[in-house]
Amino acid sequence: MTWQPPEAGARAAVTRTITQRDVELFAEMTGDRNPLHFDAAFAASTRFGRLIAPGALAPGLFNALVATHLPGPGSVFLHQEWDFTSPVHVGDTITAEAEVIEARVDKPITRLRCVATNQDGVVVLEGECVVYTVLA
Repeated sequence: MTWQPPEAGARAAVTRTITQRDVELFAEMTGDRNPLHFDAAFAASTRFGRLIAPGALAPGLFNALVATHLPGPGSVFLHQEWDFTSPVHVGDTITAEAEVIEARVDKPITRLRCVATNQDGVVVLEGECVVYTVLA
């Protein structure tokens, strides 16, 4: 297979509603039992006001995006840089959108601008990532 770089400006998005089960599965996998994710009374007493999802769940949506849509199958991260601009609450519907900033023609490397928003259009995460696509 030969590398066909995506065009600058190409976009893709994935959307998912974050559930308490997602938080529980993440805790099972990582051991992250932060009371901000599990103790409603504790979370209510903080500036967040209610349960929030672990920070890694929103960027995780970009894993699915790059591996299935843009650049596509065989793609893995080389670099990620994120700014967490607003909390993700359990029950939020998050849309992760990526746009190609540049794609190298000499090797299968793509740089993406990434933005995740909630159902109200609030940006919860933004940044850039560099992706390598393994060619079969």
